[in-house]
Amino acid sequence: MRRPQVSSKLQEVIQTQVPALSALSRFYASKSFPPHTLISMPALSPTMTAGNIGVWQKNAGDVLQPGDVLVEIETDKAQMDFEFQDEGVLAKVLKESGEKDIAVGQPIAVLVEEGADVSAFESFTLADAGGDKPAPAEQKEEPKSAEPSAPAPAEEAPAAQEPEASGEKLQPSIDREPSISPAAKVLALEKGVSIKGLKGTGRGGVITKEDVEKAKPATTTVSGEASFEEIPVSSMRKTIANRLKQSMAENPHYFVSTTLSVTKLLKLRQALNASAEGQYKLSVNDFLVKACAVALMKVPQVNSSWREENGQAVIRQHHTADISVAVSTPSGLITPVVKNVQGLGLSSISKQIKDLGKRARDNKLKPEEYQGGTFTISNMGMNAAVERFTAVINPPQAGILAVGTTCKVAIPVETEEGTVTEWDDQIVVTGSFDHKVVDGAVGGEWIKELKKVVENPLELLL
Repeated sequence: MRRPQVSSKLQEVIQTQVPALSALSRFYASKSFPPHTLISMPALSPTMTAGNIGVWQKNAGDVLQPGDVLVEIETDKAQMDFEFQDEGVLAKVLKESGEKDIAVGQPIAVLVEEGADVSAFESFTLADAGGDKPAPAEQKEEPKSAEPSAPAPAEEAPAAQEPEASGEKLQPSIDREPSISPAAKVLALEKGVSIKGLKGTGRGGVITKEDVEKAKPATTTVSGEASFEEIPVSSMRKTIANRLKQSMAENPHYFVSTTLSVTKLLKLRQALNASAEGQYKLSVNDFLVKACAVALMKVPQVNSSWREENGQAVIRQHHTADISVAVSTPSGLITPVVKNVQGLGLSSISKQIKDLGKRARDNKLKPEEYQGGTFTISNMGMNAAVERFTAVINPPQAGILAVGTTCKVAIPVETEEGTVTEWDDQIVVTGSFDHKVVDGAVGGEWIKELKKVVENPLELLL
């Protein structure tokens, strides 16, 4: 088994200061346990500070090989697989499925060499692993509150640092959100089934689609009282809420709308799809993503972001159009990024959007696939009831385009025989811009360039 070649004291210092550096740490407990390695909560995204434990794919006694999926972890962005990169034997699971808000760097399992005695770790606890690190922060107030017996708490405080791991941080199972597969969660929402109290028959007690199908929809019929259900908030939903509040509070939004004639675009789309021979199927959104990139190259001020570093504010103007495409998932909204759109053809854009969208709904995106965009498009055109809407900017970006549905509009056309009425396919789009970065006239110029290229779609093929 490969082990980190770092002394235990140095490793402890590194993990205390930068817990995301490594998911492994060498540890010898105060009790007489054989040599072992602690597996810590990894940082699966740059913004992740804590995670929730999903389904363990390995049990105590299972052999681990590099690349094996050890456990599913819910981050602040998505539910992801923790692929282990070492080899050995899983000796003990310290954090069970369903446990929440486990800080990055905290122990979650124990690893030993092949051939080691796994049974020796049956009594191994979090206290033996050093406990949860945040616990000491609460001990500072204890001596103040203890008046006559001040010396006693002072002596007990150091010893309390280790066992506190089995106190507040380990929530009782009744307080945890049940562990449920993504497909089962979607089905539960559709059927109105409450997952609270639902017993899972899957591996590790995970609630499956079959469990949801057998359950009855939750109904509350208390006379004289309103019926409701309180749904636990996921880490992803918390992140969405915090980022959108931050965006509305810190980014002065303004909005510019226009109507796009897409009759020519729809005819071009039909012709291209007819000649594709099944190799691709273009959507209106594919054309609009490409059109946004063209407009960003012509008005690069919009392809910018506001940055504050070391007390200095700068506007970073990007040289590539990396378009974030809003995708609705059962867990919430996520924006996978199609990179270098200005250099891609329509078929490549279409394939990437379909692939990213599918993996986003399956919670299979990698962090680099949903971070780093320079502009966002949010399309609700598939809903015929949505004529227009405004979208919230995705910071640190400076703009987002909201796309409504396609409507047929009667327009008068002058001919030699007089005025006749023709039907035009139109879409109302609204750009939201950050006034710190994009002045009103610049936002209007960008909308003008977008309208020009959409209404003359052959330019998208150049």
